[in-house]
This record gives sequence, C-alpha cells and structure tokens, in this order.
Amino acid sequence: MTPKGCVVQGRVWRSGQLQDEFVFDRISDYLTEPDTLVWVDMADPDHVALAELADELGLNVWAVEDATAPSERVKATVYPSHTFFTVYAVEFATPAAEDEPSSRLSRHRISAFVLPQALVTVRLAPLLDITPVVRRWEDLGGQQYGVAALVHGLLDVVVDGHFDAVQVLDDCIEDIEDELFEPPSRDTDIHRRSFEVRKDLVSLRRVVLPMREVINAIQHHRTGAIRAPELDPLYVDLYDHVLRVSEWTESLRDMVTTVFETNLSLQDARLNLVMKKLTGWAAIIAVPTAITGFYGQNVPYPGFEEPSGFVASSVLMVVLVVVLYVMFRRRDWL
Repeated sequence: MTPKGCVVQGRVWRSGQLQDEFVFDRISDYLTEPDTLVWVDMADPDHVALAELADELGLNVWAVEDATAPSERVKATVYPSHTFFTVYAVEFATPAAEDEPSSRLSRHRISAFVLPQALVTVRLAPLLDITPVVRRWEDLGGQQYGVAALVHGLLDVVVDGHFDAVQVLDDCIEDIEDELFEPPSRDTDIHRRSFEVRKDLVSLRRVVLPMREVINAIQHHRTGAIRAPELDPLYVDLYDHVLRVSEWTESLRDMVTTVFETNLSLQDARLNLVMKKLTGWAAIIAVPTAITGFYGQNVPYPGFEEPSGFVASSVLMVVLVVVLYVMFRRRDWL
C-alpha cells in the first residue's frame, strides 16, 4: 500500500529492459526475482513510511534516521547489506540586470539506499525534479549493468547541476569585475552583489567539497552484484568532474575576495584623489581670502583709501591664483 502523504514513483527492469509494471507493495517480490532491477523514489516521506520500507528491505535504522533528518550533511556510509549516501542537487537562477541583488541558489536534498538489485531515493522538500535523472538513465541505456548504472546517472545529474551553478557564479563575478573600473556610481551595488555571490559560494562549497568522499566511497565499495567493471571509466570521469567543480569553487572564492578588496582599494584611491583636488582648490581660494583680509584691516597701509591699493590687491590675487593653478595642474593635483 502506497504511504499516505508521500508521492511514490518507480521503475522495474528485467534483463535490462524496462517493464510496464511497478507496484509499491511488490518491491520485496521484485528483489527475489533474478536479473531484476528496481528503482523506488519517495518524495518527502514521513519517518513512519520510510521505516516500514526499511524493515521490508532490511535497511539500517540509523541510515533511515539520517534520510529524514532536517539538516544532514553530504556523506556516504557503507553497510554490510547496502550503501547509503546523501547529496544536494543545486539550481541557480541567472539574475536579470534589473533585479535587486539576492541569493538565487537553491539546494535540493537527495538521499539514496543502494542495494544489490535496487536503488531507493528519498527526496525532501524543496523537491528536485527527478525527470532529468530518469531521462539520463534512458539515454545511458546501461540498466543491464545493474544498480551501479542508476547510481552513476543520479550522481552525474547532480554534479552537472553543480557545474551549471559554478558557471553562473563565475559569470556574476566577471560582471562585477567589468564594473569595477567604471565611474563610481554603483559602489554600494557592487558591495551587495559581491556579498551575495560570496554567500552563494559558501553554500555551494558546503555541498561540493564533500562530494569527493561520496564518489570515492561509492566507486571503491561496489562489490558483488553492484560491481560493474564496464562503468569504471564513467565513475573515474565523474570523480574528475567533482574535482574540477571543487577547484573551481575554491578559485571563485579567491576571486570574489579579490574583487571586494579591489573595490575597497579603488574607493580609497578615489577618496585620495578627491581630497587632493579639494586641498588644491582650498589653497587657491586661501590666497584671495588672505589678501582681502589684509586689505580689510582698519589701519593705514600702503595704498590705504587710494585706487592704487585696490589695483595692487586685485593684481596680486589674480597672479597668485594663476600661479597656484598652473603648479597644481602640472602636478596633476587638479
């Protein structure tokens, strides 16, 4: 009987050929049939429904607890009868130019129990569309290799999503870099965007880096019915992709830090330039202020109450202002 409040779907293959039938209550019967492969997907199940299936298939009780725990890290655990792993698929919406800077990275948790003849996937909210995984299995056409082909197809889709997310983040950082040396009209926006990209990178890094251990554990613990030597090159290639995503994520974190520090340095340089110009103009303005202040004294001085005093003060102000302006311009202070 299908668990209430849980969306269940699945497939059955016999001798590598997809069958039209799949009945949730017959999972144990399928596993007793030779050369039969079963995939069961449970979307946001409760603990009771998953525990009942675990009792039927002989799954480890602690693995079931991890599959329904609210915050579980990326990991893989090998048990005598099966292998359990938890990964996170990610989606990253490309930000539009007119949108406000915000985090667009969403994570979708997938836990899986790998048995010799079955793959049981558990997806928790927010749910990931499993259609691309099924399509990958159909394109691969490798169900004759057993459950190892299903596991590879699932992990391959997850890692491809990591690649896409890193690519979008890389493009966002390049856009910020292009704006660094433009007129300083969006400094606050650059700060906000850099901060949001850094948050997304930290979140992505938490699910990408442990993938190396997951792939390595699954690759080196495929024994017995799970072992398929024909898939070894595919698993090696998958592990290489995980390494590339991890290294790319680390380099992007350094890049966004450099962008943030460069923006601060440019702001300091612009501030120094503004202060230099203000100082130059203040020096120029100080000359006529000093001269007019001198001639404004209420005591006799050369040219007092005579036209020649006004002419001399005016000429002196103009000459000194011009001299200071030319000196400052030559030294690029104005």
